[in-house]
Amino acid sequence: MRSSTVSLKLMGNQFEFTAVNPSLEACQEGVAIGVEEVKRIEKLLTTFSEESVTALINKHAGLEPIHVPDEVFYLIERCQRISHLTQGAFDITYGSVDKSYWNFDTKMTRLPDVKESAKAVKLVNYKNVIIDQIEKTVFLKNKGMRIGFGGIGKGYAAEMAKQKMKQSGIENGVVNAAGDLTAWGTQVDGRHWTIGIADPNHKLSLFSQFEIVEKSVATSGDYEKFVIIDGKRFSHTIDPVTGMPAQGIKSVTIICGNAELADALTTPIIVMGKEAGLHMINQLHGVEAFIIDENDKIYYSNNIKINR
Repeated sequence: MRSSTVSLKLMGNQFEFTAVNPSLEACQEGVAIGVEEVKRIEKLLTTFSEESVTALINKHAGLEPIHVPDEVFYLIERCQRISHLTQGAFDITYGSVDKSYWNFDTKMTRLPDVKESAKAVKLVNYKNVIIDQIEKTVFLKNKGMRIGFGGIGKGYAAEMAKQKMKQSGIENGVVNAAGDLTAWGTQVDGRHWTIGIADPNHKLSLFSQFEIVEKSVATSGDYEKFVIIDGKRFSHTIDPVTGMPAQGIKSVTIICGNAELADALTTPIIVMGKEAGLHMINQLHGVEAFIIDENDKIYYSNNIKINR
């Protein structure tokens, strides 16, 4: 068996594509197909281009419904379901928030005012995204609303790239979207893929590693971006309801069969908290999680199968 790996920045994140196949040429072609698929999705969903579907929806907020491609319509529909499932802890209208309140850099020495934070998220409400099943339109109810796919986009892109690579004949591979990854088949030597999870206290060290078979894994943690104010650590993850930083959890890892879903569930669990988050995960078939809280205590969903 031969393999080919390409790493490059896409969607604002470092993506790595690996293909394993008896033919090196097939590996290279499969990787190229995966890369092109992510580039296509980036162009479709980006908020950094006035020509994207996302930009068009946002531009007409409060004005009129926008007809969108089926792919985008069904992605938004799935986002709405996840918002409902997480009671709004996941919300693509988070793009509406006034970002001037949270910069999470070394100059941030105090938290924003609670009342001002609540005002800053006044346009954030997934219930004000109106979708029409028949016309395939999306309408943002209020002027100033904005959607964005930062909480699900790279997982969706990884999942789609995997499907395209598999369709091209790549039966073994990995698409790694900045640590949120999906793996299928086996490595060159026939062994299962081994995944490492970052230690939230030491980003370059591993907390755990385990084998996965036809699974996707996503991790979100406050080690990615945080500030320390008055000796307390505050995550860059903002509760879309209160507008304040979520507290109590350092890291969440989701393991399931779909990279999009894995990506979408990590951040809302940080917002929901460990009890509500694990209760939700335990109701979902084929989805597992483990959580590291602010005291470094580890919590597992009911049926997780890793070496503890």
